[in-house]
Amino acid sequence: MLLIHPVEEILKLFPVLIGSVLLGSSSGNPYWGLGVAALLVLVGLARWFTTSYRVGPVHVELRRGLVQRRELSIPRSRIRSVDVDRRLLHRLLGLAVVKIGTGQSGGSNSDHNRFELNGIAIEDVPALRAALLEGGQNPVTPASTPESYPVDAAPSERELARFRPGWVRYAPFSATGLIGVAAVVGLAFQYGIGERLTESDTVERGVDALAAAGIAVVVGVAIVVILVVASIAACIRYLLLYGNLMVTDDGRMLRVGRGLLRVRHTTLDRARLRGVDVHEPLALRLVGAARLDAIMTGVSAERGESSLVLPSAPDGEVLRVAGEVLTTDSPLTAPLVPHGSAARRRRFTRAVTPVVGLIAVGIAVAALVDRPLPLPLPAIVVGAAVLVVAAAALGWDRYKGLGHASPAGYLVTRAGSLDRHRISLEADGIIGWTVRQTFFQRRAGVATVIAATPAGAGHYAVVDVPEGDAWSLIESVTPGAGDIWARGGPVS
Repeated sequence: MLLIHPVEEILKLFPVLIGSVLLGSSSGNPYWGLGVAALLVLVGLARWFTTSYRVGPVHVELRRGLVQRRELSIPRSRIRSVDVDRRLLHRLLGLAVVKIGTGQSGGSNSDHNRFELNGIAIEDVPALRAALLEGGQNPVTPASTPESYPVDAAPSERELARFRPGWVRYAPFSATGLIGVAAVVGLAFQYGIGERLTESDTVERGVDALAAAGIAVVVGVAIVVILVVASIAACIRYLLLYGNLMVTDDGRMLRVGRGLLRVRHTTLDRARLRGVDVHEPLALRLVGAARLDAIMTGVSAERGESSLVLPSAPDGEVLRVAGEVLTTDSPLTAPLVPHGSAARRRRFTRAVTPVVGLIAVGIAVAALVDRPLPLPLPAIVVGAAVLVVAAAALGWDRYKGLGHASPAGYLVTRAGSLDRHRISLEADGIIGWTVRQTFFQRRAGVATVIAATPAGAGHYAVVDVPEGDAWSLIESVTPGAGDIWARGGPVS
């Protein structure tokens, strides 16, 4: 760790180090960069000397900080997730980072969600992870690790899914590549590299040649270049994050391991499993793919990572693994109940109205300014028509994706178009219900049914259900919860 901490500090503050080097070069003093690097090394060394932790029979305690001393303590009974993260340097030195989550987020508990035991020897990790997930029932000894169980009592672990190289083709159909390219371009211009490139003779000649070909050619070439670069970046990121993915199940724990350079192992306790989330963004749906997350009690703070079961993969494979996780495919194959004409009308209205309003504002501004239009009038009319048609298509797709079902023991809800989710939530995991109506929903005769749960996002909504069916839906999922309201009882 005396090597890892300084290297991590330098990488974390690499822009500051680069800035100090540039400052030293411009001022003629080359020691600026060396001084900042030495300071970062000292800070990294101080982290090791000022950090200690203890895994006791009841609490896990962590003490850290040099200027501001901080002591954290987590009851082992409150531990909800244990992730093992092995970065590149950790792997080379046989170490790992054990991340402990309590499922709480925000406020005074935000530090607990960053509770990390850094520098655990890899051979000690299985026993530590098993003992922490036992909730303090067993001491941290080699006897706690599954590898040391008697042969006849060893859980039978079976493979649910394994990484396939062909899945990389789905990586470009996400925004991660574009975000990465934007971040690199921003850093390049922040440190002056972008300006130097744009002022070079080669780039200027290329821009002049494109400008001579016309604005349409410039825009087309720019879009193609951005998409190609973003796709390559997304594929590389996908391989690094999800290469060597393996999902296994021993009947008590789901284990997800992934990563090439940085390896991460997540353990999902089946006793805390409350459902699955099949994530189907529009771009992935167009190529027949989806992503799978588990809905776990107590891991809402880490939902984006700790609950991942499958990254972008063929939708058939995602549904198969989701059925294995739930041990039933009835919530995944249950036909969804459509929400009727009022919900359809609201989808179209909310999609088309902003576009029409934007076009009207543009026409009004153009009339008031009294300047030549930036494009020919026929092109503007065609562009406005395309926007309206696209908005209408979006509204139709949002309605087609809207629905719910209540197969035995589950609530199933699906909504969205650009970012669609199909939630399959166990009825036993629902701790409360809310029926909400806005002013416009009351006028349309629809309502939103919200199921509260301590798992995942904390609540899941069935949007724009006909108001006469709202409490009937609740009654079908949780018998007795909506009986008086379903029979026309008082409304609060």
